[in-house]
Amino acid sequence: MLPDFKTLLVALEGPVLKVQLSTPETGNAISGEVLDELLTILSAVDDDPQIRIMVLSGAGDNFCLGGARSEFSTLLAEDPSGGVLHTLANKARRVCDALATTETVTIARLHGGIVGAGVGLAVFCDLRVGADNCRFRMPELGLGVPPAWGGIMPRLLHEAGAARVRELILTADSFDASTAQEMSILHQVVPQDQLDAAVARWTKPLARRSPAALRTAKLMMNAYANAQRIADATLLDAELLTAAITAKELARRR
Repeated sequence: MLPDFKTLLVALEGPVLKVQLSTPETGNAISGEVLDELLTILSAVDDDPQIRIMVLSGAGDNFCLGGARSEFSTLLAEDPSGGVLHTLANKARRVCDALATTETVTIARLHGGIVGAGVGLAVFCDLRVGADNCRFRMPELGLGVPPAWGGIMPRLLHEAGAARVRELILTADSFDASTAQEMSILHQVVPQDQLDAAVARWTKPLARRSPAALRTAKLMMNAYANAQRIADATLLDAELLTAAITAKELARRR
């Protein structure tokens, strides 16, 4: 039995779990509460062998417009040492790790704005379909912080290629759905009214696959993706992000 959530809408349809970010008034910004609820649902997914597929989407006009930046100031006022903020950053990494390593096949259903942390949530899903109105952006450098949310950098480099990712991070330029598909950030691009049909074209055959074969395939892909990793530099991301935000906030207050 799934619990009730404040920031997510969750529906189980046979072997498919639909999870929708549901704070459209904030552009589905990723707050600590959203991260807590995502961790809860991802843990429940791993504990339920009947769930084969999880579809992640966003309510309203945008999938996700990034992290809840107003929360950073609040947390630093609560704890000027940055300890609470560090905990939040670590939580983001745990959510992305859970998305990447869950044995359930994860599908991102994207539309509208996909910014910063929203890009992170998307690229950690196995399959990604986007509406032709998608607009992506990695704005961190423009905001004075490193692109360290959730350990996104190695995933982006692996999925999209170093040269293009370097350009998009350094310039903080926005890019459209067709560019995202060229970079393999999106697997498919469709008109927005065809998003559900595109997702169904994936979920229907996946639901017929052997559960054991799906789990093994996910484990193999995760193992091969990490085979060349001698040390996981993303373990430093929470420290880097906390230090940068703390320094920026202190400078603003002076």
